Amino acid sequence: MLPYAAYLRVYEPLTAFAESERKVWADYADSRDRPRRANALNAEHGESVMRLLGMPPQPVPAQESPNAYLRRVEDRLYVCPWQSRLRSWLAFSRLRGTTPVKVMDRLVPKTVAEQTADDFDRFKRKAGSSALRTHIRTTAWHVPPSWFVPFDGNERWLVLGSATPGQDVTTTTGRNLIYVTSMAQARRRAARALNVLRRHLGDVAANFDVEDIARWLEEFHPHSLVELDYGGLVHLMDDDALQADQSVAELSAALTGLDTGQEELAYAMYQRVILRWKSMQLLESAN
Repeated sequence: MLPYAAYLRVYEPLTAFAESERKVWADYADSRDRPRRANALNAEHGESVMRLLGMPPQPVPAQESPNAYLRRVEDRLYVCPWQSRLRSWLAFSRLRGTTPVKVMDRLVPKTVAEQTADDFDRFKRKAGSSALRTHIRTTAWHVPPSWFVPFDGNERWLVLGSATPGQDVTTTTGRNLIYVTSMAQARRRAARALNVLRRHLGDVAANFDVEDIARWLEEFHPHSLVELDYGGLVHLMDDDALQADQSVAELSAALTGLDTGQEELAYAMYQRVILRWKSMQLLESAN
């Protein structure tokens, strides 16, 4: 059963990587043994489940993942490394910082948690802050409104298929909702949204997390690709709900309405997005 999570990914061109890494990723792309797009989410999720089912559980893999999501545009290869170890460290740090100690001790033995934290501290001291950049952001049970900002409604790619729980959702024939755009377009749209929010909402604009997304996008090669993947969330939505989901277009309309003085339109479009995803989030605590 795949997690009910969505993913925001950046695929960098092969030329963005160090020379030693370019050969590794080029060879990886030609490999017959690598996880294909059709089962990549299953493979990534399966690895994490096996670690957590161990005794004691292993919250972070011992080595960084050698895998990546790949895209080809004409003859150009784009690479989005899984970075499973780094992402696990970051997620574990957030979990440990927000979970009561007694509950945390039930989830992961104290000795394992302390060792994991120590390993991460050593990694940060050795690698530096630049090594903490992740190509993939993950969110459970919803898609944050700020994630829709880098895209346009015309970049929406919807495939309706079986909603059977556990079915792969990243195949071209499966059930999927994805947006893909160029980094240049993503940055332009994020900058425009941030400018509109600041001019019309002032300090309140910080609550929309658009600045965080804009800064994150600036960390990558300017010729990268940006992808929003609804991932396992498509299994929480029937065909009608997926077809009706125009969150990117609605949020864009809200920003345009705000910028042109059409406050009622802006409010109506923004509320459609917020209420759609708030109802989805409520499923996390549903019995």
